[in-house]
Amino acid sequence: MDVQVLQKELIAYSKEIGIDKIGFTTADPFTELKTRLLRQQELGYQSGFEEPDINKRVTPSLLLEGAQSIISIALAYPAKMTTRVESKMGERRGIFSRASWGLDYHHILRDRLNKLEEFILRKLPDAKVKSMVDTGELSDRAVAERAGIGWSGKNCSIITPEFGSYVYLGEMLTNIPFEPDTPIEDQCGSCSKCIDACPTGALIQGGQINANRCISFLTQTKELIPDEFRDKIGNRVYGCDSCQTACPINKGVNFHFHEEMTPDPEVAKPLLKPILKLSNREFKKRFGSVSGAWRGKKPIQRNAIIALAHFKDESAVPELIEVLETEASSVSRGTAAWALGKIGGESAFAALRRAQELETDMEVQAEIEKGLNFYNN
Repeated sequence: MDVQVLQKELIAYSKEIGIDKIGFTTADPFTELKTRLLRQQELGYQSGFEEPDINKRVTPSLLLEGAQSIISIALAYPAKMTTRVESKMGERRGIFSRASWGLDYHHILRDRLNKLEEFILRKLPDAKVKSMVDTGELSDRAVAERAGIGWSGKNCSIITPEFGSYVYLGEMLTNIPFEPDTPIEDQCGSCSKCIDACPTGALIQGGQINANRCISFLTQTKELIPDEFRDKIGNRVYGCDSCQTACPINKGVNFHFHEEMTPDPEVAKPLLKPILKLSNREFKKRFGSVSGAWRGKKPIQRNAIIALAHFKDESAVPELIEVLETEASSVSRGTAAWALGKIGGESAFAALRRAQELETDMEVQAEIEKGLNFYNN
């Protein structure tokens, strides 16, 4: 079959199945990316969630024998909720980042990529294809940039002219020699609003990020959040959008093309106190369909505790005392101890003093001491 004809048909079909943008690039190695990744590694800026083998991240031929092209796809996701819920005294709410609104985007993108694979294999049964979303070896952003989906912004997101940076990305390796698209010229210019807006200074410079300072990364860890970042997290229970909402390209951008991406406000902006009492089964039932649940219940509960401290929600003191006294997780107990000190009040400090006598975990004891220091100071 004529490759040019197939490419045109594939582009037309992608629109039929709800792909908002499609681009093509070669399967040549990503040589510039390798240099950047090695530098990130040297500086200790990696998150640890990445594929550890840098060669696999930059050499498509290692992932698919005979690879000649990569197809990049983008789906636009909403930036605003159609129905709002309010956070008010006694009923404080957290917030999931926009990338975790609606159905887990991994499922949505895999569905579209599977349909593209089936389309190609109907036309060329002997073709080789391999798709990946987010957790694959390749860098979604590097592929999308080279395939002309958008340019790589200073906020380390792909920014499209049509949809801003509110897009999910996925890609497919194939042995078909598709005509590559032309990359889009960088349009950030001298703008540094995303860098200025980052709460923790994680954006070191345009296009470089220290993942260990990034709130989005920190909310996904399972350990105690370092002290310097706790007040910066605010009421975020998963992810962070500060560098996206600050971007002028994203101003007024809000696309509701895909029904499965429509957020349930009670999930996207959940009440905080009920999160503290969820069992694993209840957590899975409530949040299991969203991408922000991938690390499980404990990080979300820890972040909810930090959010309650952020609001200094006195109504949450009984729940936090229960966490401090009964929770199996030392991270949850420790975070609750710090939060109780932050919120204050006689019942909070009485609970901290009781816990100081009984707690055997040294990390938790250190957090109890921090909580008591709020009282002493």
